Amino acid sequence: MAELRVPLIAGNWKMNLDHLQSIAFVQKLAWALKDAGYQEKQVEVAVFPPFTDLRSVQTLIGADDLPLALGGQDLSVHDDGAHTGDVSGVFLKALDCRYVIVGHSERRSDHHESDDVVAGKALAAVRNGLVPIVCVGETAEDLEQFGPSKVPLDQLAVVLDQLKSSDDYVVAYEPVWAIGSGQAATPDQAETVARALRAAIQDKHGADAAARTRILYGGSVKSGNIAGFMKRENVDGALVGGASLDVAEFSAIVRFPAHVTMDS
Repeated sequence: MAELRVPLIAGNWKMNLDHLQSIAFVQKLAWALKDAGYQEKQVEVAVFPPFTDLRSVQTLIGADDLPLALGGQDLSVHDDGAHTGDVSGVFLKALDCRYVIVGHSERRSDHHESDDVVAGKALAAVRNGLVPIVCVGETAEDLEQFGPSKVPLDQLAVVLDQLKSSDDYVVAYEPVWAIGSGQAATPDQAETVARALRAAIQDKHGADAAARTRILYGGSVKSGNIAGFMKRENVDGALVGGASLDVAEFSAIVRFPAHVTMDS
């Protein structure tokens, strides 16, 4: 974890919490972080509610000046038009979203999103002033057949071809076999892939882009294992799923600096 990259802890709520529940949750989370002495400059925290919750959460964050960034869970490759059910990056930006997740494994699986579609969504995000969190990762079958890194690198390469070296983006390595399984990758496994992803960014977009781009780990992240990941040089945060729906657990993950020493 390089000093120039502020760690990012991103809570992906997936299809959980309605707009009223989201208000109560964000209030409790803000109180928990304040009580714990959370320092915004030390760790950035972002929440990714369902689309129907975004306006409620935006209003709360703005009214109470909460130290939370807001993000969408997906966006369309299109900015407007006859695309029923899609959500435009224009709309997300108007709701003060800073980030948007693209290419999550559940979108790739449930909605058959190809690497080209994911790249198009990343481009749409950047076009609208959003920072895409580009998710890449392999299934258990991929891991057995190709070994670590190959599938995530192939997925990322298609996205990097569409983006410029000056664009701001985040990469999230989420091994599909670890998501929701309770069995996370080891910190060394995450570091191996993160290092390869950073090298790919450097090859395509140069050393400056590689040095500033944050690479997250996602997949059964918990307060009990976050410190191990954050000790690694190329892991700059976490994309948290189920644990982000538990205020105490998520706030404990955010407080990882209290438990990290850089000796392994």
